[in-house]
Amino acid sequence: MTEGACVDISAKKAWLLAGGKVVYGPVPVTTGRPGYPTPTGKFQVISKEKMHYSTEFNNAPMPNSVFFVPGDAFHTGSLSTPSHGCVHLSSAASLKFFNTLSVGDPVQVVP
Repeated sequence: MTEGACVDISAKKAWLLAGGKVVYGPVPVTTGRPGYPTPTGKFQVISKEKMHYSTEFNNAPMPNSVFFVPGDAFHTGSLSTPSHGCVHLSSAASLKFFNTLSVGDPVQVVP
């Protein structure tokens, strides 16, 4: 069954899909701040890293990183402070996304 993830930036929500149905979520997210937008469009999971440290942002920890664009990932982060383009999830939600999504799975981000 094809897994996948969707993000609705304006609604500040994300969810996981399988077989065309929502299987997890929607859960709250924060996305990119002004000047650092979260990219919109259709993507694929390109890599996963259990504990990534951002070389671009002072080795900021990014637990449960699921990258869908180079430099942008789903990961545990603040749900009150906008990101530098990533999709921040709660700790529990990021773990679910990390454990559910595989490299090659579709990701759709809508404005």
